[in-house]
Amino acid sequence: MERLSAAAARRVVLAAGGFGGARAGGGGRQLRAMAARLGAVQIDSVNVLARAHLMPGFSRLGAYAVGDFEAAAWGRKRAWFEYWGHEACFLPLEMWPLVQWRMRQPGKWIGSEAARFGAERSDFVARVRDELRDRGALAAADLSEAGAAKGAWWGWSDGKMAMEHLFWTGEVTVSHRRGAFERVYDFAERVIPAELHGAAVPGEAEAQRGLLRIAAAAMGVMTEGDLRAYWRLRPAAAARVAELVEAGELVPVEVAGWDRPGLLWHAAKMPRRLAVACLVSPFDPLLWERDRALRVFGLHYRIGLYTPKEQRTEGYYVLPFFLGDRVAARVDLKADRKALVLRVEAAHLEAGADAGETCAALASELGRLAGWLGLHSVSIVERGSLAAALRAAL
Repeated sequence: MERLSAAAARRVVLAAGGFGGARAGGGGRQLRAMAARLGAVQIDSVNVLARAHLMPGFSRLGAYAVGDFEAAAWGRKRAWFEYWGHEACFLPLEMWPLVQWRMRQPGKWIGSEAARFGAERSDFVARVRDELRDRGALAAADLSEAGAAKGAWWGWSDGKMAMEHLFWTGEVTVSHRRGAFERVYDFAERVIPAELHGAAVPGEAEAQRGLLRIAAAAMGVMTEGDLRAYWRLRPAAAARVAELVEAGELVPVEVAGWDRPGLLWHAAKMPRRLAVACLVSPFDPLLWERDRALRVFGLHYRIGLYTPKEQRTEGYYVLPFFLGDRVAARVDLKADRKALVLRVEAAHLEAGADAGETCAALASELGRLAGWLGLHSVSIVERGSLAAALRAAL
């Protein structure tokens, strides 16, 4: 069995995730390549700093044009579609056939409420389907029988439930987003290119192997549980992992400090060093699984916005700062768009990190982030062990 040091494993993970390259910005081609590498970019409406799906591109590419992202997501020559990956995600169009098995049994995997609604209210869903066909792309609120929202948060109206049922089953997809973040739906055959919409559909086992290959290449080195968690695959999918091991695509490895066996993607790069200096969003694939972040980087991480205020330890919207192959700091950030200021609500130095080196690199990164967000300055609140030194560096 191959053996990896903890540091080597960290570098493999970061390199596989697309970190360590030049961060000169880039455009649509680079964004498409990033999404193809990761297989999925998680969508979230949280906008404390920037929409969560925009941040992985900044972490890897630097200050890219957001318009290029929107064109890839919803443009006339789109590169991605929306569906359930790890959570709600943008997926490369080429993956459309690989998720058909989920679309054909949505209640088993996801969208159980919408699946039940579709079975119980089939006549209503049929009317929604007819209206969508006649009128073209529609948001749920545009339907003539939209209905009222039923309570707060996820209290969807009947119209929304019907649209989501059609979405989970793959009959419709997201044409574009409107306003604050409202989904506008259309029939999949009017959005997905014909050669992909009509492509042969692999069986469940073949599709899962395809998804696991994408995840393995994006993670570099992982455990069997990490691999399944990337796509929220159930324990039965461990058989597909074993098949990839048998085929030599996954190589068993022993990683120093890990409490369970590791798997190395056969084509993973193993750099001796990485020039990484970037902030990483809570919704980045690198941080999807908290136990993996702890195992690989020693990072005990929880998202403050989902934690009661009295239990938060670092702040509300905290981003780890990676320097080299380690986490050097954590910063609680907020974009004050009215004042055009990037506010650092707190800054914490990680154990073992050098304060001077970290402050110099982090100050530069905060300046780049502020510029990308269209903010004119960075303001430091003196909270956290690194705050005073970071203020001096800025």
